[in-house]
Amino acid sequence: MTMTITLGTALGLLGVGLCFASFVMKNMLSLRVLALFSNVVFIAYGLVEAQFPSIVLNAALLPVNARRLWEIKKLTRDIANAKSDSPVSQWLLPNMNRRAFKAGEVLFHKGDTADKLIYIAGGQIRLAEAGWILGPGELIGEIGVFSPEKTRTQTVVCETDGELYEMTDEMIYQLYHQNPKLGFYLMRLLTAHLLNDLRAQAGNAQAA
Repeated sequence: MTMTITLGTALGLLGVGLCFASFVMKNMLSLRVLALFSNVVFIAYGLVEAQFPSIVLNAALLPVNARRLWEIKKLTRDIANAKSDSPVSQWLLPNMNRRAFKAGEVLFHKGDTADKLIYIAGGQIRLAEAGWILGPGELIGEIGVFSPEKTRTQTVVCETDGELYEMTDEMIYQLYHQNPKLGFYLMRLLTAHLLNDLRAQAGNAQAA
């Protein structure tokens, strides 16, 4: 007895295979590509076999996966084109959340748990212990986020009203899984900030 595989069965099996493969992928780009193809195949399966639920579900998932794939590829391009002196706003800002702050507001205290990066878009903030004033274009909080203790090394107070963008450590990890190159760029950024801090401390010591 021979079993005949119909077009619908073949499409269904192919869709299942693509879907399963997407779940075992560690690379987010490959995962989204496979998920996208599985959506297309399952839509075709639904049309051939008149499976309306399959058509509706995968038609809804198709733009979601297409959007995520576009975001991953854009992030990949941005990181690939980024240089050590590239502004953070060119590649990280689109993935951060915006909010306003008021003069006198304390963003965090020394010793608090470090769970987010902050980019200053407008206004000024003060590092209380160091006495430094920082303004637009500065990224803060990265040392605490990536330190083993994950604690804040400074108390940060808002000197003026302004606007900032923030990204939680969870969002950073998600972006890293989408593109591991992000880790190398953040490492370069963190090193540059540490070197600037050392130079400033050396300059203050010589002045004293």
